[in-house]
Amino acid sequence: MKITIIGTGYVGLVTGACLAELGNHVFCLDVDPGKVVILNNGGIPIHEPGLAEIVARNRKAGHLTFSTDIQASVEHGDIQFIAVGTPPDEDGSADLQYVLAAARNIGRYMTGFKVIVDKSTVPVGTSAKVHAVIRHELDARQSDVNFSVVSNPEFLKEGAAIEDFMRPDRIVIGCDNTPEGDKARELMRKLYKPFNRHHERTFWMDVRSAEFTKYAANAMLATRISFMNELANLADKVGADIEAVRLGMGSDPRIGYSFLYAGCGYGGSCFPKDVQALERSARDFDQQLLILRAVEAVNHNQKRVLCGKIVSRFGEDLTGRHFAVWGLAFKPNTDDMREAPSRVLLAELLTRGASVAVHDPVAMQEAQRVLARDLAELPDAISRIWFVDSPYDALPQADALVIVTEWKAFRSPDFDQVRQQLKQPVIFDGRNLFEPETMAEAGFEYYGIGRSATHALSATLTYSSGRPT
Repeated sequence: MKITIIGTGYVGLVTGACLAELGNHVFCLDVDPGKVVILNNGGIPIHEPGLAEIVARNRKAGHLTFSTDIQASVEHGDIQFIAVGTPPDEDGSADLQYVLAAARNIGRYMTGFKVIVDKSTVPVGTSAKVHAVIRHELDARQSDVNFSVVSNPEFLKEGAAIEDFMRPDRIVIGCDNTPEGDKARELMRKLYKPFNRHHERTFWMDVRSAEFTKYAANAMLATRISFMNELANLADKVGADIEAVRLGMGSDPRIGYSFLYAGCGYGGSCFPKDVQALERSARDFDQQLLILRAVEAVNHNQKRVLCGKIVSRFGEDLTGRHFAVWGLAFKPNTDDMREAPSRVLLAELLTRGASVAVHDPVAMQEAQRVLARDLAELPDAISRIWFVDSPYDALPQADALVIVTEWKAFRSPDFDQVRQQLKQPVIFDGRNLFEPETMAEAGFEYYGIGRSATHALSATLTYSSGRPT
């Protein structure tokens, strides 16, 4: 099939590469000439495991093309995926200017039936706006060409996007009950047929329900995270172990273990903006989503919990203190720094006069760019950050180690080396990578999230391979 992908950001590039891998002829459009040059020269502008190999293989096979030619992109694809950004506007609503610009271009150049697929995360009702924009352009050309707008939200996890796309747990598609919608349904069924060979993974529904499903799913996951973080903060006060609580809760099949880990807050491109956008959409209909408002507030505060623990240990004024920080990206296996908890932590430490040595396996370059902007109003702050090549290079003369991102490379360090290089054997673990008992036995002063020292030696659960026995 001939497919056009509009936008080569995270969603667009993964979608285009994976559809090309299935044998489709995919034309990827981007209005940024610099990004297209990078892609045509074999570069990948984002970090996603396995993506570079798929792109290179399909470019060589002629299944994947990158271009800035808008007219050629519209002429190419029978199915036009809109996968552009929908950043939050000042009021928290999704900014649809790029989505509607893509729709306008499609209407300007299309000469035959097209299926236009909203792949971007968009508020309920966006498909109607896309439809209106395209129809306006067609009317201006006095064209009676038919088309259908479909909602097909993405459910990709950064760091595991290839696996998520190629082995999806569900495919959500919203189509209209019109002759054009029926034609679109058949084309979409054909496109996704390879994913449904063993069992049907596609959920067919109306367009508005499909648009709503994406926001509802992300809002639920964000809610679980904030709920556990709030419980973890209470666990620290009452002397309970949130990890033991998590195992006890998760064993209930109605709850499950996913997204029950306490930590220093969520970030990234999806949860923060999607929660805000859904809450803003509700206000448009005179409804308040009180739970989601609390989810957002809890997450905002949670990003300050690590610094709060550091201040409780070392005092309000951190002038002269030096800290090692492991992890900058908002999650492992990505270089994404959007809404990353590390940004809040570093700003607070530096504002209080501390210096820091930081390491992340892949996000160093992006972190330098983002932090330079974050710290623009603290002229001397950037000079108190050292970006180092390895986790152990960050340790010498540090008053404590602070873990912010749960990279696998941080899970089993040489604790003897860590203790010897630190000025003081203190660890603040923002992702609960380690067991308090183990840390105490290894001679560390250990601070986790919801794992207060008062209970460290009194845990009653026994663990084997991370599971209770």
